[in-house]
Amino acid sequence: MAESTSSRENTAMKLTITSPSFFHENIIPALYTCDGKNISPQLTWTGVPAGTKSLALIVDDPDAPDPAAPKMTWVHWLLYNIPTSASGLAENLSPDHLPTGTRQGINNWKLTGYGGPCPPIGQHRYFFKLYALDIVLPDLMQPVKDTLEKAMQGHVIASAELIGTYQRPR
Repeated sequence: MAESTSSRENTAMKLTITSPSFFHENIIPALYTCDGKNISPQLTWTGVPAGTKSLALIVDDPDAPDPAAPKMTWVHWLLYNIPTSASGLAENLSPDHLPTGTRQGINNWKLTGYGGPCPPIGQHRYFFKLYALDIVLPDLMQPVKDTLEKAMQGHVIASAELIGTYQRPR
C-alpha cells in the first residue's frame, strides 16, 4: 500500500501572535500599563508565511476615550521592517535592542516606542496586530499609523492579532 501525504503536511501554518504576559482577550497586567512600569510585554509569533520579506506591528485601542462612546483609535506602538528572522519581541524592549533593521513609528503621544494602556474611563481593548509583508518598506521617517498603513497597502500576505483588555483601578 502506498503512503499518502496527510492534508496537514500540505497546509501552511497560520500566522499567530501570542504573549506569555497575557492571554488573548484577557486582562493586560498593570506592569505593562501607566499604572505599572509601562514596559512592553513579551510577544512571540509563529507561522510567518513563505514570501514574507518583513513584519509590521501596530498596537492600538479603538475604544478611546470612552468605550461607551469611542471617538478615535489611540495608537500605542508602531514597528515596521521587523526581520523575518525575529520570532518575537522581548519584554521591556528598548529602541537599541530592536531586531536589526526594525524601524519605529510615532504613537499618539507623539513619541516612538511603546506606550502602555492608560484608559481615562472604562475597560478598553488593545489590539496587537502583526502583519507579514511581501516587501521591506522604505524608510518612512517615523510614520504615524495612517502613513504606515498606506505604505503596507497591497503588500500584506497575512495578519494576526492578539487582544488584551485593561481598566484602571479606581
